[in-house]
Amino acid sequence: MSRIVHNQPFGTPTWIDLAVTDLESAKAFYGTVFGWSFAAAEHGTSCLLRGLPVAGLRHVADRSEALHGWDVHLATDDCDDTARRVTAAGGTVLQAPHDVADLGRAAFAVDPAGGRFGLWQGKNHPGCRLVNEPDALVRSDLVTAHAATARAFYATVFGFTLDGNEDLPGLDFTFLRRPDGHEIGGVLGQADAPKSLWANTFEVADTDATLARARAAGAVSTPQEDTPYGRSATVTDPFGNEFSVIARP
Repeated sequence: MSRIVHNQPFGTPTWIDLAVTDLESAKAFYGTVFGWSFAAAEHGTSCLLRGLPVAGLRHVADRSEALHGWDVHLATDDCDDTARRVTAAGGTVLQAPHDVADLGRAAFAVDPAGGRFGLWQGKNHPGCRLVNEPDALVRSDLVTAHAATARAFYATVFGFTLDGNEDLPGLDFTFLRRPDGHEIGGVLGQADAPKSLWANTFEVADTDATLARARAAGAVSTPQEDTPYGRSATVTDPFGNEFSVIARP
């Protein structure tokens, strides 16, 4: 497990949040599935694990604003400069850099392959305070039909190096690594992907038990699958948002 105290290095997935139209129902569902508690915050609602924020919920009135699923925010020490790099590399800034109270500076963008992501320059809020442990974020991967375009964009903007995955030779999967060699996620090329999106995975202690709770709370899921990295499945919550879970060996 990892407890985060300071801002993550450039390009690291550092925060995730979900826009919802029914905040109380979302809290009830995710509280049941992951055991999270919740607290009002200046940026919305914090999802807490052992009292520390691991994700966020944002209430929106317009259903069309809640169709993006779980948003991933990539760390930056200079949100304004990174937004300029996004534009120069062919991306589009959807929401210009702006301050979020005294918590940090944020922006939203879309890459040339159509993948939406956020930028986060932490001040008093470094992002997820717990990661890589049960009921917290463990990885984020971009799923897209335009993998080559996405790989070139993220390598240009964030300086990622690109490595293939010999464990899954049948997939078009590329690891994204920071200049220090740390893997921050990957790009999964799927020719039939209906849209490009960052898919977020939560670690769990027991995949089957987690899926049972999720289904009982109104979700649907794919069948459990044993992979080289653990037992996993993809869940669609009662509001139409996808996420994955994995119990690592």
